[in-house]
Amino acid sequence: MDKFSGQKSAAQYLYAPIDPFAHQMLDTGDGHKLYVEQCGNPDGIPVVVLHGGPGGGSSPMMRRYFDPEKFHVVLFDQRGCGRSNPKASVKNNTTWHLVNDMELIRKTLDLDSWAVFGGSWGATLALIYAQAHPNLVTQLILRGVFLMTKRELEWFYGGGAGQFWPDAWSKFTENIPTDEHSDLIAAYNRRLFCGDLRTEMQFGRSWATWENALASMTSNGQGGTAHSDYARTFSRLENHYFINNGFLDIDGQIITQMDKISHIPGFIVQGRYDMICPPPKCVGLGKSLAQI
Repeated sequence: MDKFSGQKSAAQYLYAPIDPFAHQMLDTGDGHKLYVEQCGNPDGIPVVVLHGGPGGGSSPMMRRYFDPEKFHVVLFDQRGCGRSNPKASVKNNTTWHLVNDMELIRKTLDLDSWAVFGGSWGATLALIYAQAHPNLVTQLILRGVFLMTKRELEWFYGGGAGQFWPDAWSKFTENIPTDEHSDLIAAYNRRLFCGDLRTEMQFGRSWATWENALASMTSNGQGGTAHSDYARTFSRLENHYFINNGFLDIDGQIITQMDKISHIPGFIVQGRYDMICPPPKCVGLGKSLAQI
């Protein structure tokens, strides 16, 4: 039960837990091997589920979003995280590598097209993939939309969200000298990629703890202590993408290219209390949701 509302947690409303009917390690040919699994009905409606982060990895719960009798559900761990290898590697790891990986997976599984589902960074990747391959996406299902804009990054790493959770924000910033607070993404980057494993794990935990503190209603601003290895992997990958602005050519690129996917049916679920990915209007992107 949700201790705040007295209602069942969201997981209670998902389909029953299932196991994959197939899984494999897929070689990308440039130093990475991707973990890919298939669940549900192999003859069902194809849908690929994209995890967040970047660097979050997939989980068994993600198999449960779609009716397993009707859908052929494909999940994979993006480069450098989850069960994919090499772990925490940022070499040959950009948004466009991930878009190409999705195409490799689709072709390997012999799928003509598929629906694309993702939340947070998964929604970002879903939109970018759809804009790159608009004729291969049958539907877009997005939750917690994140559009990889500077305003959104400034909201979460520049103090906007920190105004609502000053205690958690203080823990995120306390180990960074004040003269580096103007760019905390860069400050963390220097430490997450310093080459000293102990330092990278320390700041990986700090980065992941800040995000986990705001990741759900039940966390109530308490991030807990993330496992050191997972935290380092997650934090390095997420920071790598964010310091490079998602490897997009211009700020607001997703919004400027919405005409490419205007024909694709889309569904959006946006949490009222989402502090990590607030509705785009809250960070000055008022038209973006209406355009999707």
